[in-house]
Amino acid sequence: MADAPLAAVLAIDGGNSKTDVALIAPDGTVLAAERGPGANHEQYGVEQAMRILDGLVRSAAAQAGGRSGILASHTSACLAGADLPEEEAQLTAALRLRHWSRTAIAVNDTFAVLRVGLSAWESPGDGDEAGAGAGAGRWPGGADRPWGVAVTCGAGINCVAVTPDGRTARYLAHGTLTGDWGAGEGLGEQVMWHAMRAEDGRGPATALAPAVAAHFGLPSVTDVAIALHKGQLGADDLLRLTSVLFAAAAAGDQVARELVERQAAEICVMAVAAMRRLDLPPAGTLVALGGGLLEARDTLLISAVTDRLAADAPGAVPLVVDIPPIAGAALLGLDYLGAGAAEARRLRQCYRTVGLLTAAGAVTGPVSFPSAAEIRKQARKTGTATRTSRY
Repeated sequence: MADAPLAAVLAIDGGNSKTDVALIAPDGTVLAAERGPGANHEQYGVEQAMRILDGLVRSAAAQAGGRSGILASHTSACLAGADLPEEEAQLTAALRLRHWSRTAIAVNDTFAVLRVGLSAWESPGDGDEAGAGAGAGRWPGGADRPWGVAVTCGAGINCVAVTPDGRTARYLAHGTLTGDWGAGEGLGEQVMWHAMRAEDGRGPATALAPAVAAHFGLPSVTDVAIALHKGQLGADDLLRLTSVLFAAAAAGDQVARELVERQAAEICVMAVAAMRRLDLPPAGTLVALGGGLLEARDTLLISAVTDRLAADAPGAVPLVVDIPPIAGAALLGLDYLGAGAAEARRLRQCYRTVGLLTAAGAVTGPVSFPSAAEIRKQARKTGTATRTSRY
């Protein structure tokens, strides 16, 4: 039997807790999609990370018709942990050695969020919030290449800015060590800190204390802390305290509201500082907002981010992304191959409708993406370690 046709792009969005892989046709159609455990080189080492990716890539290839050998013209990989230029170069070299495609490029995963946000400028007719602000060309202001700012706030926080002439500003994003604050990991710890101090009298009263205990079905915050200490609760459980935080803030709890507002301030200061480092005028600059905390679209958080950006970066255009970062990796791959707006729009539509569109426009079935919790459950069965992504 003949091999399936060569895909245009092999797209990879790799984090710590999960990895998404997709094969994209030349016209932007999603041919296959696969999700698996994290493959961060910082955790596993480059070679083991590549082996994990290889299993996912081959599974996607089987979905797309079982092609052997080279699968795509280009591999576009947006990877957590690719924080330094030498790390991007090392990972790019490792990808090329796998011979999945004729060419390959690895970049930090925050670039995928930026590209997803910028796709709104490409597709002003498909209902995007930013479409009305599109410039005369494919990119903002009629530029011939993608540019703007992206902030990712999920389990961790990161930011990248790109100018129309290709200069970039970025952060190391290694947590407290490199000046970062908040996001899922940090906010979970802050919720516990305030709840514990309220319970034992060291701090002001806050609704977070009873809410934390109730969230875990335990008698007190002290019991929650002991369960965390003993390993009965883990880092993933701590991350879920952001839902407790948002609920308490929405109900008017002052401590919770201050935490949410500080998070908004951190998101904005990263974006504004990056713009200043590049002398990038804020007016007309897209600020793409991605990651689990921002994509949850909490009213207080998003309003605070919008208000602060309006004050500190007048004219900047905040936009919460509405399709997954794997689409950003795929779009970057299509850009590399010289695809146009029509191909990018088709791919965007695939992810907006959560279905696979054929060349004729028919939905052939949903993109199958198991949840992070399902991935962790499967990893425990197979003995593959996972941890929650900072992004």
